[in-house]
Amino acid sequence: MSEGGIGEGGADIGIRFEVRGRAGIITLDRPRALNALTHEMIRLMLAALASYAADEQVQTVVVHSSSERAFCAGGDVRHMAELARSGQRDAARAFWRDEYTLNHATAIFPKPYVSLVDGYCFGGGFGISGHGRYRVAGERLGFAMPEVAIGLFPDVGATHVLPRLPGWSGTFLALTGARIGMPDAMALGLYTHHVPVERWPDLIEAFAAGDEAGATLDRFAVVPPEPTLGPLYAEIDRIFAGGTIPAIVAALEHAARGTGPLAEFAAAQLATIRRVSPTSVFIAFEQMARGGGLDLAACLVREFRVVSRVLAGHDFYEGVRAVLIDKDQTPRWTPDRLEAVDPATIAPLFDMPLPDELVLPTFDA
Repeated sequence: MSEGGIGEGGADIGIRFEVRGRAGIITLDRPRALNALTHEMIRLMLAALASYAADEQVQTVVVHSSSERAFCAGGDVRHMAELARSGQRDAARAFWRDEYTLNHATAIFPKPYVSLVDGYCFGGGFGISGHGRYRVAGERLGFAMPEVAIGLFPDVGATHVLPRLPGWSGTFLALTGARIGMPDAMALGLYTHHVPVERWPDLIEAFAAGDEAGATLDRFAVVPPEPTLGPLYAEIDRIFAGGTIPAIVAALEHAARGTGPLAEFAAAQLATIRRVSPTSVFIAFEQMARGGGLDLAACLVREFRVVSRVLAGHDFYEGVRAVLIDKDQTPRWTPDRLEAVDPATIAPLFDMPLPDELVLPTFDA
């Protein structure tokens, strides 16, 4: 596949494809929208991966961004909310069905799949980069799974990834949507290598020349700085190890009454948890409790059940309105407090099968 290839038209569709030597290169190219993923971009990327898997010339696949500001700020959830609210909920669900299929495809891709990630990497951006064999972080990386702020939940396979992070750091990231930088993302194992961005063109050329991916990345990688949150990791574990949402809130309240960096950290996380969707916080907590015992495919199936039901609710639309449309940052959640959420309503979101369950294909199918 030459420049353009699938989805010829390049920037008009927000994504470009190229085979350069032995490398299949996917370039996210929707800079004004911070590379937010449209349904068309997802479909084209799925088609490109199928093509690269079958192409004997392609030895390594690389996905990166044309923008210095962002790798990908997530999926185009504003458009999905508009679709669903206009009576096209099945079209919105189709977006998530294909997105989760793409997330799974990157995990089972039969050749080295290398993500070069710098700038913003939120939500759906992690979905197309966080499950591949090699995950390269640039120095300006800003990682977050901020979906609880818009009445959604950390999806795109976060149910599988976040519970497997060290200690209880995944629960912290899921419940708060906190943004962390490259040093912490590396320390927590979200990325496999840190390569300075100025060396990325040489790295891509090495892949194009046919150099083996793992050895090449080891050659280019440098040691990242010490993690910013490192001194707080033990306290984060202690706080977020609580077996219930009320226990976590109580631990944050206690820590916030102190002084110093821990108190500042706890106060900020407490304010966040009380500001975002209460239902989403409970969903995220349930994800962390379940995900450690499930493989990625099983997690994605359950996420599709949950997102299908979230689309039938209230908070997602209200969160998108408050954060992305009106931008007044004053969402009116239903229920409006953590204490008003009935925990018994959360498990059925995950457990009740759908009439049209997510079915994940393989590259051999």
